[in-house]
Amino acid sequence: VAGGSGTRGWGPGAGGRGPGAGLLGPEVRVWPLGADPDASLSPVWQHPFLNVFRHFKVDEWKRSTKEGDVAAVTDKTLKCSVYRVRGSISAANYIQLPKTSTQSLGLTGRYLYVLFRPLPTKHFVIHLDVATEDSQVIRLSFSSLYKEVKSTATWLQFPFVCEPGAARGARGRWVAGMGLGAWVWGHLAGVAPPGTRWTCLQLDLPDLLLVYLNRRHSHLKSVRLCASLLVRSLYTSDLCFDPAVTVAEARRAKLSVTPIPREMAFPVPKGESWHDHYVHIRFPNDRWKRPSETVQGGCPPPEAGEPVGQLGPGFRPSDGAGEGGPNVSLSCRRSESSSAGGPSGRSHKPGAQVEATDEHAAGDALHVSACQPAVAPTAPESFLPDPILRLKGAIGFGGHSTTWALWTRDGAAVVYPCHAVIVVLSIDTQEQRFFLGHTDKVSALALDGRGALLASAQAQPPSMLRLWDFRTGRCLHLFRSPGHAVCSLSFSDSRELLCGVGKDCRGRTVAVVWGTEQVGRGGEAAVLAKARTDVHVQACEFAFSEETRMASCGRGSVRLWRLRGGGLRSCPVNLGEHQALEFTDLAFRQDQDGSGLGYVCSRSGHILEVDCQRMAVRRARRLLPAQSPGDSLPQKQNFPSGPGIAISSLSVSQTTCAVGSEDGFLRLWPLDFSAMLLETELEGPVSSVRLSPDGLRVLSTTSSGLLGFLDVASREYRVLARSHTAPVLALAAECSRGQLATVSQDCTVRIWDQATLQQLYEFTSREEAPCAVAFHPVQPTFFCGFSSGAVRSFNLEAPEVLVEHRCHQGAITGLVASPDGSLLFSSCSRGALAQYHSGAPHCRVLRVAANVVCQACLGPGALAVSGDSRLLAVVGPSKNTVTVMDTASLDELLRVDVSTLDPAGGRLDSAMAVCFGPAPPAHLLVSTFSNTVAVLDATSGRVVREVSPGQHPAAWEGRAAGHRAIRLWDYLAEAGPTCQVFIGHSEPVRAVAFIPGQRQLLSVGDAVFLWDILAPPEQCPPERQVAILDLHLLGLRARQPEDTVSEASELPQQPAPAPSQASPPQPSICTRPPEGYDGEGGGCRAWRGCVPLTCSVLALSTCLAAPDRGGGVLLSPDYAGGAGGPASRVPSPQGLSFPGAGDERLRLKAVLGYNGNGRANLVWRPDTGFFAYTCGRLVVVEDLHSGAQQHWLGHPREISTLALSHDAQVLASASSRISADSHCQIRLWDVPGGSCRQLLFHHDTAVQALAFSPDDRLLVTLGDCRDHTLALWSLATHELLSSVPLPEPVHGVAFNPWDASKLTCVGRGAVTSWLLQQRGGSVSLQVHREPTPEEVGACELTSLCFGAAPLLYCGSHTGRLCVWDMRADRCFLAWEADDGQIGVLLSGGERLVSGSNTRRLRLWAVGAVPELRRKGSSARSGGSVFLEGELTLDGAVVSAVFHDSMDMGVVGTAAGTLWYVSWAEGASTRLVSGHRSQVNEVVFSPGGSRCATCSNDGSLRVWSLASMELLIQFQVLSQSCLCLAWSPPSCGRPEQQQVAAGYGDGTLRVFSVSRMAMELKMHPHPAAVTAVVFSADGQTLLSGDKEGLVAVSRPRTGVTLRVLRDHRGAPICTIQSTRKEYGDFGAEGADLWLAASGDQRVSVWASDWPQNHCELVDWLSFPAPVPGCLPPSLAAFCPWDGALLACVGLGLHHEVLFYSLRQKQVVERIPLPFLAVSMSLSPRACLVAVGFAEQMLRLVDCASGAVQDFAGHADSVQLCRFSPSARLLFTAAHTQILMWEVVGP
Repeated sequence: VAGGSGTRGWGPGAGGRGPGAGLLGPEVRVWPLGADPDASLSPVWQHPFLNVFRHFKVDEWKRSTKEGDVAAVTDKTLKCSVYRVRGSISAANYIQLPKTSTQSLGLTGRYLYVLFRPLPTKHFVIHLDVATEDSQVIRLSFSSLYKEVKSTATWLQFPFVCEPGAARGARGRWVAGMGLGAWVWGHLAGVAPPGTRWTCLQLDLPDLLLVYLNRRHSHLKSVRLCASLLVRSLYTSDLCFDPAVTVAEARRAKLSVTPIPREMAFPVPKGESWHDHYVHIRFPNDRWKRPSETVQGGCPPPEAGEPVGQLGPGFRPSDGAGEGGPNVSLSCRRSESSSAGGPSGRSHKPGAQVEATDEHAAGDALHVSACQPAVAPTAPESFLPDPILRLKGAIGFGGHSTTWALWTRDGAAVVYPCHAVIVVLSIDTQEQRFFLGHTDKVSALALDGRGALLASAQAQPPSMLRLWDFRTGRCLHLFRSPGHAVCSLSFSDSRELLCGVGKDCRGRTVAVVWGTEQVGRGGEAAVLAKARTDVHVQACEFAFSEETRMASCGRGSVRLWRLRGGGLRSCPVNLGEHQALEFTDLAFRQDQDGSGLGYVCSRSGHILEVDCQRMAVRRARRLLPAQSPGDSLPQKQNFPSGPGIAISSLSVSQTTCAVGSEDGFLRLWPLDFSAMLLETELEGPVSSVRLSPDGLRVLSTTSSGLLGFLDVASREYRVLARSHTAPVLALAAECSRGQLATVSQDCTVRIWDQATLQQLYEFTSREEAPCAVAFHPVQPTFFCGFSSGAVRSFNLEAPEVLVEHRCHQGAITGLVASPDGSLLFSSCSRGALAQYHSGAPHCRVLRVAANVVCQACLGPGALAVSGDSRLLAVVGPSKNTVTVMDTASLDELLRVDVSTLDPAGGRLDSAMAVCFGPAPPAHLLVSTFSNTVAVLDATSGRVVREVSPGQHPAAWEGRAAGHRAIRLWDYLAEAGPTCQVFIGHSEPVRAVAFIPGQRQLLSVGDAVFLWDILAPPEQCPPERQVAILDLHLLGLRARQPEDTVSEASELPQQPAPAPSQASPPQPSICTRPPEGYDGEGGGCRAWRGCVPLTCSVLALSTCLAAPDRGGGVLLSPDYAGGAGGPASRVPSPQGLSFPGAGDERLRLKAVLGYNGNGRANLVWRPDTGFFAYTCGRLVVVEDLHSGAQQHWLGHPREISTLALSHDAQVLASASSRISADSHCQIRLWDVPGGSCRQLLFHHDTAVQALAFSPDDRLLVTLGDCRDHTLALWSLATHELLSSVPLPEPVHGVAFNPWDASKLTCVGRGAVTSWLLQQRGGSVSLQVHREPTPEEVGACELTSLCFGAAPLLYCGSHTGRLCVWDMRADRCFLAWEADDGQIGVLLSGGERLVSGSNTRRLRLWAVGAVPELRRKGSSARSGGSVFLEGELTLDGAVVSAVFHDSMDMGVVGTAAGTLWYVSWAEGASTRLVSGHRSQVNEVVFSPGGSRCATCSNDGSLRVWSLASMELLIQFQVLSQSCLCLAWSPPSCGRPEQQQVAAGYGDGTLRVFSVSRMAMELKMHPHPAAVTAVVFSADGQTLLSGDKEGLVAVSRPRTGVTLRVLRDHRGAPICTIQSTRKEYGDFGAEGADLWLAASGDQRVSVWASDWPQNHCELVDWLSFPAPVPGCLPPSLAAFCPWDGALLACVGLGLHHEVLFYSLRQKQVVERIPLPFLAVSMSLSPRACLVAVGFAEQMLRLVDCASGAVQDFAGHADSVQLCRFSPSARLLFTAAHTQILMWEVVGP
């Protein structure tokens, strides 16, 4: 719940922000009054921090509760006032915020800082009530009363250990884990000792809930501080402050930490340390792994003397380093599943583990423990659709390591890991079988002797183990290992025991034995014993001789283990002289006497034969290389000395021993090692060997990704699988030859056979890494791009390089061939696009275009060619734009700004990949950074629909981590296609592709996976297959870090910025290769001198001038340089009747909204108080004190920009043109009189900037990127003095404040100065262009402002600010000021304000810059420019104006909000705010004092009609609110007013206005709810949906009584209900209601809902005017005659029909000039208001027949509503809301 501040005065306190009330449903977010409900994390008003006591006024009894002994006292240490809470009973003495439990603080900050001090010899308690995203309230309690951690579903209790005030240098004991204090003297819990110090307790609330309860944090609801303690205040913030570092210290020492704000800082005496006086405790601490990555318990204690205390999941007292003790640890589990159903998370209470020291290993510091088995949670049963994909094949081996490959019992197959997938490969048939479920790389495997049970462990800590039924592939049991990571697994011979070895979180070795006898019978694996040791263990195996015995080997040790009496004990083998060796592997065989005999190998080449009975080495051998004289090949001998060959693995049978070594050889020896039997050399170091059960085959793996076996009988080596050794970057599929190409970070390009998945060719390039690959669609060739910028063509018939091109200067980022094979396109990291003719075997370069493709490393999806080979789509020039070009000429046809797709997002959206859909229709699909796929019309750029793959079950967000999942959905499903999610990759998926002509999908990342599409042909016709195939580039892939470039220079600068977040340059295209260019090799440096040719723009004007307000993409003028007009039609004056002056029945009273898609469309003069901004076609002049508005109307289209003369007497405004044969309109307004002084026409498309000369004699106007014109006007004669065509886009213009004859423009990589020379009546312009220096880099300058003479500040699209000396025409200073495009710059005195499209507004101290100008290039910006302040607003900053002192100002954002900014207070206050997207409904309270509006942005806002201030806001995420209804006064007391809202997902929500809470949520409809109304008594809700169903529901119980299907097949447009006499119209019932549907039908019903009676009274049906283009059908009961219906949109003509329910016929017709889209009837006078798509509003007086038409709307008037008093009329045009006053009777 949020109430708008509604603040009109200056200053953040003018409106007052109190706490909101209540917790809502799971989709409703909660904000206090005055908060910013549109912020994605913390609201802007809570940033950067919030003083809870001050903000919620703890000293006022109305805001807080103080019980018992609570008083304000002065603390001598802090020297300030604090609150003292004391008393013998904590529950009776406390401070509570807010006052009642029905209210909520609504604080969304991540960290809560509590500044307090426990009172000596007393206990204290702190209670925090925290709300989760699913509306569950969790209480977090911290107290010195608690002895241990306690956890329930709704309560977490943590013990707090108080710290005494120790003298400096005194020694104490660290309390790790839950102990909150840093030092403890004598006891762990209890009362606070004397001398307890002030403490800064920092709580990470989201991590607390996620770690302990697996819940998502929403906000802090309430706080209760109980006796006995002193508390200074509480603070919330999203920033992690270091309380020991102040702002001054951080700035002076240039520390990378976030210093504590001055308001929160504790005073520290000069020269002393902060830690000597205070304590900082952070819980949870940073030593944990982030909970989003893993959930783990325990953490290592900090080093002694570390000043910061930490909270953990348990506490462990320690008297000394290395000593053991009771360990309490939390086990917080989450189940893992490979299905799309959400796994359930479960929290567990800490379990104590008792450890005892093994007497056999006391000297080795081995600790042994036994614990109860853990119970793994099971996922709830779910009903899921049949999967559409099935994994068919995998190319890959290993992942975590290449040491695991096992034989099956019969030797017919091998088992090996392929990263997160376990593969069973048949030797004979090459068929693969898969075990799916792991979400990280498999680190260990074990198969029992009977081949029935398979055990696997994954690498991600904490390691999860799975037990599988090997025959069926079903996971029998999932459980968590006590160790941090498991590296080895082994089954006993009877399979009843499983041993695992790994590391804990402290790096110690953990050995665990599980009992697996009950697994598969409904039981679970039970932990039989566990031991910890500091001894290194590399491998562990069960001995053959006895099941309870095991052996392990590692660095310097071979140990024998025994399971006895519930404990696991071990003793070392006496190694003698070999105790310093590093042992790598071991194996067992049974000796002739029945005793066990072990073989151990080492990296030094030793093979030890160990007698397990005597625990001693029986025999030692060593593998040595030897070169005999005259021999050409080395011979391997077992001599006792010399440099040995490192042995990595061995395997033994009854007669032979197989050895794998790091020199790449696999050798087979007899057991006496007398002579080598076989030897084969492999492609890399051998990592593991395994003898088959019959001993006739030797399975081997190498670290280079080779898996194969040696057949002993035939002496042949057979390769089973090959693999890349690094992540795969890109792939390409070719269907005619059935081949697949992949490139990887291992610097190889590999060609695979799609049928057998075997490798055909491998190309290696160590000097330059391959980056992209593409097949020629016809010829047997493929193309590969490299990091050096080279593009090579390879022949597949005779593997060779055909041709090489080096026209790129950066790494190749994209490579795509046209489907007809005639053209090839490549892009590089420098933003260049190359076009090749690929029709011949030796392709040649045709064109190279600079600044076309985004320079961020986006991967293979940055380029796409349409199926007809006519269109090319690229992500660029910035990552926020997508450009469509003609493939033949590279002419730009369309540019779409994807950042405007979601202006409400927490960050600026950007494109990740593009691809074309099937034709027809011609669709372009864009995958964005916000996990949204936008389907655009490839011709106009209009958004057809959006698909959000991220809207999957919440559990998947943690398990599949988004990047590692593949999402697939039906492309042709129009209404909310549901996606299926598939896991299997352990690393981000880099690319996916459908195999052309086949029902298969490929995905690459860590490995290459081949998936079968299981959809039956009848459900997936060919056109739908194609539709799915064209989504192949939109699979979720890793979001690559943005490339940054930092080059040495003489210019002061910060590190280079991230790639552009704006829409910069038009591409620079050279139509032919440069002179001297050979077309194949060499660079393109000589080409840099080419003159750039401007690309033709064919469909860009359509995108700008006629966007689809229902979801179209606009090229925002603040980035693209123009203002888009609305999509509605401009009316013809014929048939309209505009009233004369003084005769108007409607007078515009107020406007709600602001043009967020304009630029510099806000002016303010603090000295005169003049304040104006634009809203649609209106210039709104507002009195900031009273809120009164004036409206200057005259522009035919939406206004793009404003400018105010220096004497504040003239205001200039500009709008775009009406039609192709007209010009843009520029109006000059007389400010004192409010009238239009002059109209100017010159520019063709749009005007992006206006500027007055310093003497107000001249006006300069700048056209947008399509107009390319700079015009100069005389304000005295209003004549055009000069017009200059610009050779390239210019983004800003300003007059020189010191010389009125000079003006400056900024644009593509240059600052252009113009000198005005006047000779008689003519004016000429001399131009001087100064390019930006190379040190600044190639960038677009997007904003400018003049500072102190002679300085010019310029902002760029890359986020850099540079300073120019205008006298010397040079740039002498630059620094990185932001991460995105800087669109606003203002300078005043020694301060500079910058605003960017990253929503950040920054204040810079630039007082030292003039001194730097004199120093020249020896200066550096790091010591001259300081960031004084920063604010994050709700959208991109598009306009701003500040006081001369720069202390306060007004800022406009792209979200349509105007903010008052005060740098002194570091606060921003909302001045003007409207809905972000189309307004759908306006309803009024019965008394007429309030109104409610709803919008497609999912918000429901309640306003005060008197002041139009926002009172309450209800926000439902990811849904559109389509209709509203306010409960009638008859439903109960006025304070129980309710508002019912219908949403796009078919739900109805009922909100209480008085309680500011959601009371009920119903789901009566399968489709979007389009109309809703209360019955006359308020006890029943009638709702209609998009499919024509009408539901009757009870708002009190949520029960749907009945569903009427009479209108099925057409959307319900209107539902209205009124009272009637019981017998009227021959029907029973007290309610009369109607429903109108879009198929020209109206039904009228009489009902008595308490009696469950409903009867049809009348049915109206009209012919449709145009088939397939039906207008909305609107109907309403006439307030002045209850027997009449007023209808519009019915019949063949444009008219208002009055239908009599008594006469059953139309009794009156009133003609209309256009097709009506909205209608409202006055409740008192006989007035009808009708809105048209032509931006017009008509008022019809039905009594006299008079009509009046009114303009002023900037879009279709889709809504008009009279207030209950009939004195006000509300109209809505897209986001704009106009309030009209009805004049006359």
